[in-house]
Amino acid sequence: MNTSSSGMPDFPLEARAVSPAVVSPTRPLYWSVRRELWENRSIYIAPLAAGALYVVGLLISLIHLPRDVREIAMMEPAQQSTMLSHYYAHAGMLLVLTGFLVGIFYSLDALHSERRDRSILFWKSLPVSDLTTVLSKASIPLVVLPVIVFAITIVLQLIAFVLSTGVLLTTDAGASMLWTKLPLFQIQLGLLYSLTVMVLWHAPVYGWLIFVSGWARRATFLWAVLPPLALCVGEYLSFHTTYFTDLLLKDRLFGFAGRAFNLVAPDGTPVDAHFIPVAQFTPGRFLSSPGLWVGLIVAGALLFAAVRLRRYREPI
Repeated sequence: MNTSSSGMPDFPLEARAVSPAVVSPTRPLYWSVRRELWENRSIYIAPLAAGALYVVGLLISLIHLPRDVREIAMMEPAQQSTMLSHYYAHAGMLLVLTGFLVGIFYSLDALHSERRDRSILFWKSLPVSDLTTVLSKASIPLVVLPVIVFAITIVLQLIAFVLSTGVLLTTDAGASMLWTKLPLFQIQLGLLYSLTVMVLWHAPVYGWLIFVSGWARRATFLWAVLPPLALCVGEYLSFHTTYFTDLLLKDRLFGFAGRAFNLVAPDGTPVDAHFIPVAQFTPGRFLSSPGLWVGLIVAGALLFAAVRLRRYREPI
């Protein structure tokens, strides 16, 4: 038997070469987002709890559903769709409000918690850039929470539809009106449109909160609230005007509604917020609004500043 003089087996050099593993650029971002979901269970527990509260309220309201349907049947056809939508729109309103509050408190703690518990030292030792970390945290209020809110709301509305149909079939009220007059698809389409509009409009709010969470050493809520509040109060005391109040509070929080929807019907009557028909959507006016693009630029600048801050920030 022939062996090499060195006592080592004869393998080609190419066989011994090991090619380095190729990591997808999106892989660290994917696992960073999953890390946020693991560490912050309120992201999905709070919407689920709100959904459970809605189901409890729905079960109680089903007692009066046959009477309500009889009263709705006596209204004008246009009003019937709006009134039937109330049961389903309330689910979306409750979940959207819950998601907004969770997004605010999550953003305030996003970069601050890792400095407070000193885990930033561990995460910085991993091959994950500061940009990836900040983007993963920003994606929670801007992407993940809206998706969770939309999915849970759709399930709740389907549950409400099934339970309502079952109750009406057992009474003399009948379920035909529910099947013919309820614009369920339009309600769900309006929810998806509203969530998209709100995410884009509120992007600078989340960007500001994430920036403050990476900068402040303590009391992130006060540091996030006091500077805008001081601007508003200082302007009013000095000039007796409310430009900052209208811009920073009213317009940035609620200004999307007047731009994304036509809130007045063709006959001049106000549109009920529980059900806004697709014909009243104004995406062109919203996308052409200067306030939208200025807000997105400000949000991008704040997130860029948060990336730079994290690069040099140390544990508290």
